[in-house]
Amino acid sequence: MHTAIRTYYKEIKGGLVVQHMQPQHAQQLGELQKIVFPTLADDELIRAEHYLHHLEIFPEGQFVITDGDKVIGMTTTMRSDFDFSDYHHTFKETIAGGWLTNHNPNGDWLYGLDIGVHPDYRGLGLARVLYRARHEIARQLRLKGQLTVGMLSGYGAVSKQISGEEYYKELIAGKRFDPTITPQMKIGFEPIALIPDYVNDPVCGNYGVLIKIDINKEI
Repeated sequence: MHTAIRTYYKEIKGGLVVQHMQPQHAQQLGELQKIVFPTLADDELIRAEHYLHHLEIFPEGQFVITDGDKVIGMTTTMRSDFDFSDYHHTFKETIAGGWLTNHNPNGDWLYGLDIGVHPDYRGLGLARVLYRARHEIARQLRLKGQLTVGMLSGYGAVSKQISGEEYYKELIAGKRFDPTITPQMKIGFEPIALIPDYVNDPVCGNYGVLIKIDINKEI
């Protein structure tokens, strides 16, 4: 691991631990992907072999939450020189088919490619724990902050009644709750733009929302 980065390991409530990912976590992470993202296209899921490759490319940016030996939460990140004036992109191209080869070791933003918690452990604030771990590493690396594209996960259920653009406008105006984007905004993320065809997943009608949080903010 990069000599400037301390190995991350913190005990949290209930005996759970948030820590940097290790090679022995890869197989469980591949299985957790299918549980957390059950409707995501198969070719957009991150697999065990991908996770092992992430450790070769950017080990300090990969985190898990464990309950004993069981992996129950995860997040994958990379560094990016993101152009906010040219924000249209897709998850598949960004993660390079899962291999993370678009990681820029000199990038000034921490790009969160995914975040997930096992259904049995939701409602405990564990996503915030992962975002906080990411933020601490971003600070150690002296980055500008975090950015990610959250799935518009409430849209699929109402896609026949309302356009993605209108749903997004209502969400930003505080008139609509989204199961993914609303909690991210409560954590402190700022919505930047709606991105159509970001992922191949009916739960969000393929829509994502570009969001960011500057490094001087607390999570």
